[in-house]
Formats: sequence, structure tokens, C-alpha cells
Amino acid sequence: MASQSPASGELISFEGGQMHTPDRPLVAFIEGDGIGVDIWPATQAAVDAAVEAAYHGRRQIVWTEVLAGEKAHQRVGTYLPAATLEELRRVKVGIKGPLTTPVGGGIRSLNVALRQELDLYACVRPVRYYPGVPSPLKNPERVDMVIYRENTEDVYAGIEWQSGSAEAGRLIRSLRDELGVSIDPQSGVGIKPISPTASKRLVRRAIAYAVSAGRKSVTLVHKGNIQKFTEGAFRDWGYEVAAEFLGQVVLERDLDGPPPPGQVVIKDRIADNMFQQVLLHPEAYDVIATTNLNGDYLSDAIAAEVGGIGMAPGANLSDQAAIFEATHGTAPRHAGKDEANPGSLMLSAVMMLTAMGWQEAAAMLEGALARTIASGVVTYDLAGPGTSRVSTSAFARAMISRMHPEGGN
Repeated sequence: MASQSPASGELISFEGGQMHTPDRPLVAFIEGDGIGVDIWPATQAAVDAAVEAAYHGRRQIVWTEVLAGEKAHQRVGTYLPAATLEELRRVKVGIKGPLTTPVGGGIRSLNVALRQELDLYACVRPVRYYPGVPSPLKNPERVDMVIYRENTEDVYAGIEWQSGSAEAGRLIRSLRDELGVSIDPQSGVGIKPISPTASKRLVRRAIAYAVSAGRKSVTLVHKGNIQKFTEGAFRDWGYEVAAEFLGQVVLERDLDGPPPPGQVVIKDRIADNMFQQVLLHPEAYDVIATTNLNGDYLSDAIAAEVGGIGMAPGANLSDQAAIFEATHGTAPRHAGKDEANPGSLMLSAVMMLTAMGWQEAAAMLEGALARTIASGVVTYDLAGPGTSRVSTSAFARAMISRMHPEGGN
């Protein structure tokens, strides 16, 4: 579907971190590299169909394309043009396919650059099971978690120097001479910043979501037994934030029996133990709030329990902007073959529609996807005995046919 003129759309606004969406909102999209050429058109068609089916023309998304990744490099000579950042700041809401990380110098990761440039401090990854998706678990339906991952700090801040470089040598000497820290002089060196400002706003958002959504618990995941002043501090700052929700939360350590009705339980777990817990007792964990690197690992590991990141949506949020994204890679060997699974991007669009306040369209889109998979109509990665393997575009058409009563089940 061709993009409409940005002039025909209205801007989404934010107030108190909440979106206010007009009937013809302007939404930016980045097609993405690799399989982006396949999964974005399928997703756009399905989203437009869901909006039409839900609102019968009273509402419509006006799409505007912004460039990033290989497409941007081919057209304007840079992977992340300044004009793209400027337009995203203006439009405030966007959705993107997967982006290639350029090889060599320059931007280390386009995804990280977008998050840092736009201060998208919360990476939100809901993970739940859809019947019909192959899973390694016996009972994948027990998995229903939302991960809130801090997006701007930790090792993802990218503060590091190469082994043998002058900068690494200077820092190593400074640590030795001024602080008495002994480090092999040939080491590469990185810095892991964790601040109260970034930690608290992330945890605050996670708890606020849990309270508003009727979730049962928020678990602070950290490695504070070893990294006491970064990971351990994240846990401590998280508990300080929990104290702001007086009457709405209760600490697990204060419980002697079941929690009071309607109150969210605040827990904490050591990161390595948490990986065991989400395998053995996934039903015991609901919302997770954690640091950047822990969140990276946990998001993919939990997604694997319900069939992999091909079905894992994601959003990068601030109080003034939101970018929704496919959470998998570019899969270049499948690009242009019309065979990739658009599930991750489709479900990210469900998150976007929900955040926009268009719950009816979100339910239409998610329901159509779930019914299509449950009926055995799937892309190659989900195919197995008793299924019908279809192309990316055919999967989108099958979804659209299930958005209306005449589409059946």
C-alpha cells in the first residue's frame, strides 16, 4: 500500500505519558532491512484492514515513511539520517521492521541509536503463548509476562575502549594509580553506568502498568549479589519507587500468606536464578523490571518458551514518544522471498493500536492472527504436521479474511 501524504494526517500528542490520538493520526514507519520488505507490507495491510473493520472509515492511520538502515544508506549515504530523527520527534509515534547493524565504524547499533537519540528509556516486551505455535515447553500457556527493560544505560551505553588503545591504557593507568585497581594492561575496558534517574523511571513505569492492568506482581531482576553498586542499586532504587505506590503494592518479603486483593506484589530475583524460575515456574512471574543487558537476555529466553522471537513484539517508549518494532533480526537469506513470519511486527502493531487507545482495532488484529495460526495457516517457520504453509502475503490475507464474521474461524 502506498504511503499517504503526511499533510493529510494529524499529530498524536502526549500528556502525562499517555497518547492522545486523533481520528486520522500520522504514524511513521521504517520498512526495515532484509525481510522488512516482506513483513512490513503484510503488516501495514493487516493493520489498515483491522482499523477499517473496527471503525468503518471513522478512523484511519495516515502512514509516513522515514528512512533508516540500508535503504537510507543507499538513498542518502547514511544509515540514520538527521531528517529521520527530526521527523520521529515531530510525529512521536512510529513502527519499524528489523534493522541491520552496520559493519565497521560509525553507529554500533541503529536500534540502540534510535533509543538513545529519542530517549526511549523503556523497552517493553510482552510474551504470551498463541495456540498452534510450536513450543519446547509442555505447558507454554503458563507463560504470560511483560518485560520492562531499561534502554539507555548499562553496557548498552557503548562506553568502551579496545585492547591496546591509548584510551584503554590511560583508563587502566588511572584506575591503578588513583584507585588501586589492578587490571591487565592489555585489557579492553568498558564502563557500566546505572543511575537512580534511569532506574527509577523504568521501575515506576513497570509498576504503574502492573497496577493499571491488574497484574499480580512486578519482579526486579538484578545481579546485585556481585555488582552491588550498579545492579544492587537498581534493586534498591526499585524498592524506593515501590514505596510511592502506597496501598497499591505489597512487598513479597512482608507477606505472611496471600497478598491483599488487588495489590501488586513486588519481588526481586538474582538474574541467573531468574532464568531457572521462568522455566520451572513461569506462572509465578508477571511483570519483570530489569537492567538493559539482563533484559536483553531474558526477553529472548522467555520468548523462546512460547515459540521464539518470530512471535515476540516490542515497544520502545518514553513519556513523549513511542517506537514499536519487530524484535528479531533481518534474516537476509529470506529477504524478498515472501516467506518470512510477520508475527512479531503484527503483534507490535497490536501494542501500538492499544497505546493509541484503539483497543477495538487491536483486538481485531490480534484475534485474527490468533485464529489464523490456530486454524493451521502458518508461515514456514511454524509449519508442521497438520498445518498449511503459506507465504507472508497469503498469511496477511488469511488474517484479513478472519476480521469479518464471513471470514469464519
